[in-house]
Amino acid sequence: MRILRDAGANVLCYLTRTYGHFPPSIEGLTFDFAKFPTPVPLIKKHKVDFVLPMSIDWAQKEWTKDLLNSGVPVVCPTGEALKLERERDLARVLCERFKIPFPRAYFASDLNAARRILKKDPRPYVIKNPLCGPTSPIHTIVCEDKEDTLNWLPRLDFGEGVFLQEYLGRAEAGHFAFVSGGEIHSLATNQEYKRAFHGNQGVVAGAPLGGLVECDPADQYGLARELLHPLLPWFRETKFHGPVQVTAMRSGKRWHVLEYNVRLGVTSGAMILRMLENAPAVLQQVARNEKLKLEWRPNLKFGCSITLAGFGYPYTQINGPQLPLKVSGKFDCDVWWNEVKQIKGKLFATGHRIADVVAIDSKLDRAIERAYRNMEKLTCLASYYREDIGQSLWPPGSN
Repeated sequence: MRILRDAGANVLCYLTRTYGHFPPSIEGLTFDFAKFPTPVPLIKKHKVDFVLPMSIDWAQKEWTKDLLNSGVPVVCPTGEALKLERERDLARVLCERFKIPFPRAYFASDLNAARRILKKDPRPYVIKNPLCGPTSPIHTIVCEDKEDTLNWLPRLDFGEGVFLQEYLGRAEAGHFAFVSGGEIHSLATNQEYKRAFHGNQGVVAGAPLGGLVECDPADQYGLARELLHPLLPWFRETKFHGPVQVTAMRSGKRWHVLEYNVRLGVTSGAMILRMLENAPAVLQQVARNEKLKLEWRPNLKFGCSITLAGFGYPYTQINGPQLPLKVSGKFDCDVWWNEVKQIKGKLFATGHRIADVVAIDSKLDRAIERAYRNMEKLTCLASYYREDIGQSLWPPGSN
């Protein structure tokens, strides 16, 4: 909201969840789903030019059909194209069809079926829910040993089955592009620091603890060339238009697709939009499936994002009290509040993720240094952040 507003747009926010309402309220008008069961009348009343979803769960709402029928374009693929993220196995099927490397993967409907798969093909697997969404009963569990995989299976909720994907190591990276007007336009290469603690230790958290983004319209690491461009016939076949991200693992000197996403994402999206010269106009062109001519802001090449995690994170079943959040000094980069609210002029952390501190610069080391310098201005009891963003997993393809 702030980035689009800074670029001259009028911004509104329709809140579809029960938490995190204060941060968007300081950037523009907000509307709570509890009071406004559908956003469609608001979209018509305020003459909205396009809608930018932050999650794919919008496509499963009671008002989804009304939104699509309203004629207001959405910066997200719809219909069959949306399934690229929603249905895990579609990525496997498409990679097989277009000869894109993909790890061995299996679907199991229940515990016994999963055990049979491991007996037949024993190896470490990444455990995922077959259907991707914020309310999925299984969130990603990375097992680096076959025994770890076996021991996790009895703990899983098989309500939607389980997707088992071969573990290929830690040399992971991602690449973002816009698909519009039947063409693929590379945006940036990124890295997410998904493990909870310093040194890439601990569990894979529900959302990353940090990230790096490099403006990369030339696709210098080959992720788009190898893993996105072969899908161009399918993109055109499904009239796909919107953002697309491929997350991949470097194994055996080749990139292998781990998954595709069809949104800009929380960690990288804000950095990419800051780098674009005219983000509102570009997003509107993508929403309308028009030809793109991307222009980039000079001297904004690298971005670094660091998350301040709150009491109990990443173990979200552990809840603490609302804790005072203290700010010492002025920020000279973006700071995005998450589960924070204001009471009588004072800030309080209300959940597990407090803030993301984001700096962008022409040099990676300067972006990292600025992000950490600003992070030091935040204090909250029992909070923490990783102190090693950029010290591993970069450049793309590194462990």
